[in-house]
Amino acid sequence: MLKIKNLFIVLSICFSCNSQKSTKQASEIEKNQFEVEKSNDQWKKDLTPMEFYVLRQSGTERAFSGKYNKHNEPGLYVCAACDNPLYDSRHKYDSKSGWPSFDRGVNKNILLDVDYNLGYPRTELKCKSCGSHLGHLFNDGPRNTTGNRHCINSVALKFISKENE
Repeated sequence: MLKIKNLFIVLSICFSCNSQKSTKQASEIEKNQFEVEKSNDQWKKDLTPMEFYVLRQSGTERAFSGKYNKHNEPGLYVCAACDNPLYDSRHKYDSKSGWPSFDRGVNKNILLDVDYNLGYPRTELKCKSCGSHLGHLFNDGPRNTTGNRHCINSVALKFISKENE
């Protein structure tokens, strides 16, 4: 009987912590008024089907399929939906994950959210200007820098060459 009671206490704590965290972070996202707001119909007109799937429906492109995975030109990566500056190429590295990876972004332009789509919490990265899904944040990045890995879908980005900045 004591084991069941202890199990119940542990489960109660786990579920209450998760629900508080998700409710708090969800309310922060809901309060955020995005500079760029469009209807789903307008996003569908402005984006390709793959861009809409990733940016607006939080989809993921196939690993090793994105045009920026092995891209190493100097410049700036911006949001494909609204041109908000997100990542400097100086912070890009090859994580061998199959997606473009950065150890940091332009923090003032990136919003952190919690994603439970796989049944456990992951830190989702969104564009702060339009709310579009970019990818996820992991703590397995280069230890000699931030230790973070911003794992980003290529289709969520547009690249501006240093020459054109």
